Parts: sequence; C-alpha cells; structure tokens
Amino acid sequence: MAEVSSLPCDSHVHTEWSWDTPVGDMEGSCARAVELGLRAIAFTEHLDHTVIRIAREGPYVNDRLTGLADPEGLLTPPAFDPVGYLAAIDHCRDRFPQLRILSGLEMGEPHRHAGPCSRILAAGRFDRVLGSLHSLPDRGAFAEPWEIYPHRDAHEVVRDYLAGVAEMMSTAGMFSVLAHIDYPIRSWPAERVGPFDPRAFEEEFRHALRATARSGRALEINTRLPLHATILRWWHEEGGDAVTFGSDAHLPPDVAHGFTDAAQMAEAHGFRPGPDPHDLWVRAD
Repeated sequence: MAEVSSLPCDSHVHTEWSWDTPVGDMEGSCARAVELGLRAIAFTEHLDHTVIRIAREGPYVNDRLTGLADPEGLLTPPAFDPVGYLAAIDHCRDRFPQLRILSGLEMGEPHRHAGPCSRILAAGRFDRVLGSLHSLPDRGAFAEPWEIYPHRDAHEVVRDYLAGVAEMMSTAGMFSVLAHIDYPIRSWPAERVGPFDPRAFEEEFRHALRATARSGRALEINTRLPLHATILRWWHEEGGDAVTFGSDAHLPPDVAHGFTDAAQMAEAHGFRPGPDPHDLWVRAD
C-alpha cells in the first residue's frame, strides 16, 4: 500500500468560500492535510452561474438548497468573492508554510457563462481551474441529474450528460481539468434500474474522454464516488495524457478521502507522479 505522504495533491477541495459550503473551513482543511502528511492542496471553490430548479418534495429534497431557491423553486447561485477568497489563501500560506497551497476554481458550465467566468479569472491568480458539468436542460429550465431521474429514463440522462461534457470540451476555454466525469452516477437510481454499469455507456464515455484528451486537458479521478477503473482504462486508451485527484471535500475530515486506492489505480493504468507534489500525474509511456 502506498504511503499517504507519497500521494498527490488534493486538487478539488471546497471551503467556506464556496456558496454551497457554509460550514467549510479552509484553515481546518489545511490542518487536516498537514495531519495526513499531504504536501499540496488546491482550494477549487464553486463558481456557478446556471440557475437550477430545486425539488420541493420527494426523495431528493435538500432543505439547505431549497432555502436558497425562490418561490418557483429556482436557485440562483450566490456570487463568488474572489478578493476575500484570495486573501484567505494568502493567510493560509503564511500559517502553513510546510504545505503547498494552490488557489483555484471549479467553474460550473463555463461554456454557458464565458463572460462572467473570464471576469472572475481576471481578478487574480488561480493555479488550478476545473471545469464541471452539473446540470442539464430539463422542462424549460436546468436541473441536476438527481432532479431529473424521477421523470426521465436514467440511461438517457447519463447519455445526455456525457454529450454535454463533450460539448463543453469543444466550446469552452479557461480550465485545464475535467472534474467528475461520473457526476450523474452519484445519484444513479439503482433501486429502480439496477446497478450502474459503465459498459452500457462505453461509446458515450469514450466520446467524452476523447474530446477531453484532444483538448489537452487532464481528467480528474474524483474520490467522492470512486471512479470506475474501466473509465480510467478508456481514458488511457483514448489518449489521455494526465490525471488529477480530487476528494471534492466540503469538510476538513474528507480531505484526501480514498486517495490511497485512487493512486494505486492510476499507477496500475499507466500514470505516474511528476517531480513536484502539486504536479499532474502523467502517462508513463
């Protein structure tokens, strides 16, 4: 088993500077990283502009998100404060000199919001920028997969999601890493349609992975839900040059969760760390 201290930068961590993480803790996450022996961490806060529909009843109700929605059930993500965030990054760098701390963003649907995203990027230096697809068009609005599954075929939702990833790769700039390509699987309705099998979507996954590889971006191995090894194998076969690792932690105890297994899987599929702790892992061949 690999030692924790040999593992890569946690390149996907949220704190109180993300609108959906009111109890996040940047200093606490740094302390947790030091405790684990990590040498680098990236705080990739949410930068979202897509207005999404939130369920008000049923199994996917989230009281905290519902409280942010208007009477029609539409949630407009609160604005991101780049000045305050970057000042917090500097503070943590002073307090934790033994830890390489990267600034960053997780930009939601940047291909839909190029202007606002560009203005935030111009506000300062962001070392690690992720691109994410969180929502899909649905019934005249946008919604996350967990909101769509109850009234649409689950397989169609995943296929539409992966097509959206490919579109985002071809029409958006500004970011260097594709986050959580398996995002809709977090809420996959297994009790209704059976266990998730990536092989049922091989063509769609390969298309999205190929588009990502051709764009020169890295693929994130997100450990919130362990990435299926088959998807990582397809990434290598489709020409993917690099991977990052992201816990998607919203609380300090979740920093680097599952990284030992994820690093071993990456090594088994032909990826190796770079010379610096914050580097991407690249192809060994």
